[in-house]
Amino acid sequence: MLQAEKESKWLIPGPAGQLEVVFNRAEVNAPLAALRGLVVICHPHPQHGGTMDNKVVTTLMRTYRDLGIDCVRFNFRGVGQSQGEFDHAVGELDDLLAVVRWAANQLPLHRVLLAGFSFGSSIAARASYRVENVVHLTLVAPPVERYEYDHRGAFTVPLCVIQGDQDERVIASGVYRWMAQLKSPASLIRYADAGHFFHGFLTALKQDLSEKLLHQIVI
Repeated sequence: MLQAEKESKWLIPGPAGQLEVVFNRAEVNAPLAALRGLVVICHPHPQHGGTMDNKVVTTLMRTYRDLGIDCVRFNFRGVGQSQGEFDHAVGELDDLLAVVRWAANQLPLHRVLLAGFSFGSSIAARASYRVENVVHLTLVAPPVERYEYDHRGAFTVPLCVIQGDQDERVIASGVYRWMAQLKSPASLIRYADAGHFFHGFLTALKQDLSEKLLHQIVI
């Protein structure tokens, strides 16, 4: 069972072979424990060193875990022990959907949250339209000018975007313009001095995202 240990590692069937997954059990008696939530977190670009052990990804994991939400992170195809080859954000969406199905089978009564960093944020955003029972979406440093995100300017769930003004890989002004045209509610956590990997800002990111989640998620 997933909840037997605080952290457990798994190899599960995926569309291109096995997928490497890590499950972190939520803290009990935490503020959002009554939600019975499960977040699946997507890592940055596989061809640029992105893995599920990226510091932003693990910061997201600790944020959700400490609020009382069970966490699953995984390696996309071709990363770590996950089989297959990079598929330009097409097969990676299938990977995420397979992980969500597996996690939902393990924890069938849980409500689903999705989160992603950089490349992974696009995968999470597109999956939010295809996964049932999603209650929240978090996008960190989303490269909105390179990948697909919204459907006709609207998301079906509450959205939180985290962006640094000094991002060297994502055009921050493009993220803000994109958010301004969204027709559905979206909140922004903005750091004037943060770069793409939020060095020196991860503690603040955890605290600020925690506050947003507490306000945006209805139990």
